[in-house]
Amino acid sequence: MIRHIKTAKASIEQGGTDSAVTRAVEGLLAQIRDGGDKAVRALSVQFDKFDRESYRLTKQEIEACINALTAREREDLDFAQDQIRRFAEAQKAALKDIEIETLPGVVLGHKNVPIQNVGCYVPGGKYPLLASAHMTVLTARVAGCERVITCAPPFQGKIADKIVAAQALAGADEIYCLGGVQAIAAMAYGTETIAPVDMLAGPGNAYVAEAKRLLFGRVGIDLFAGPTETLIIADDSVDGELVATDLLGQAEHGINSPAVLITNSEKLARDTLSEIERLLDILPTAAVAGKAWEDFGEIILCDTIEEMLTEGDRVASEHVQVMTRDPDYFLDNMKNYGALFLGARTNVAFGDKVIGTNHTLPTNKAARYTGGLWVGKFLKTCTYQKILTDEASAMIGAYGSRLCLMEGFAGHAEQANIRVRRYGGRNVGYAMPADPV
Repeated sequence: MIRHIKTAKASIEQGGTDSAVTRAVEGLLAQIRDGGDKAVRALSVQFDKFDRESYRLTKQEIEACINALTAREREDLDFAQDQIRRFAEAQKAALKDIEIETLPGVVLGHKNVPIQNVGCYVPGGKYPLLASAHMTVLTARVAGCERVITCAPPFQGKIADKIVAAQALAGADEIYCLGGVQAIAAMAYGTETIAPVDMLAGPGNAYVAEAKRLLFGRVGIDLFAGPTETLIIADDSVDGELVATDLLGQAEHGINSPAVLITNSEKLARDTLSEIERLLDILPTAAVAGKAWEDFGEIILCDTIEEMLTEGDRVASEHVQVMTRDPDYFLDNMKNYGALFLGARTNVAFGDKVIGTNHTLPTNKAARYTGGLWVGKFLKTCTYQKILTDEASAMIGAYGSRLCLMEGFAGHAEQANIRVRRYGGRNVGYAMPADPV
């Protein structure tokens, strides 16, 4: 039987898209679409209090940001990017172009083609999330995208030097100090000085997420992203302090970040509640994490491991941290998750910053139908076909002729028939089915 030790007061899922946000973003997008660089500058001044003639950073500015890193910071950034690059390269190596002769003279295949122009957004209003530069820019670069540009807002009124350093070290071709809807719109529509992109990637606040949603179709996007979510599945092999630390560590993302514990141990559930209260007294980000836990925190008590699995799949969380005696049971059986973190030795923060898997992941139950950002998102799997012999063309053409006419497509049928006549030497009436040989 499933019981709730703590129930969330609110639900992101219930909220849907905020109509006021949608209207505001629609208006901002129209300003950028129609006003170009002038509108970009006006909105940057309005929202970020940041004014420049050009928002593209110069080579000298970028070098200054890199040089401002301490030796320790540079080594740490290099280490993180090495891990992310290594895993992305392994993922790309697993993607193979194929070609097969399905019938004598009939060749079919597919190629994995990099998207040409990608725009990566790195959020930085509340926290300078330089890790998002690794996850987007570097992954697109490994995929082989020809042009990778990136935007990040100023931080506290100045160029976010550590974000810029991360963007540059990840391989960005163009770096802009732009935030919010104006950055997303400028990359999607293009302006007098910014060439448009084909795809947008990267997380952001509700306005950035809504801009990406509204622009989808004009450009591709990585994911429909919402507030960060974390789910911990744990048994009594771990203690309340560890679980509480990991729940609050993700709750500090924002006051609407869900943090959920599923356990089969009532003692662990109660201990976790007590530890959360204790840690909120000393956590510097307690104002945010505490509000998120109060409104969106849950503790679900199950009787069996099988119930824990079922509940985990129902929640379909962005991050699923498994701390049980047999975490591989969930690796083998769980279906709905953005990323799994297996065992007490790892945690979501490792994935967020350094271990190598991508941290841009599905939220709001989207894990039911998609995984997260990875090198394959920046590739298009495109098919091709060719026919090598006259006999094969005529044979496929005869089938095609009849199948097209079954659907009432006479013009389609004639595309097949003309090849039956030319390559098969057969007399087929106009817009009539080609008889079997």
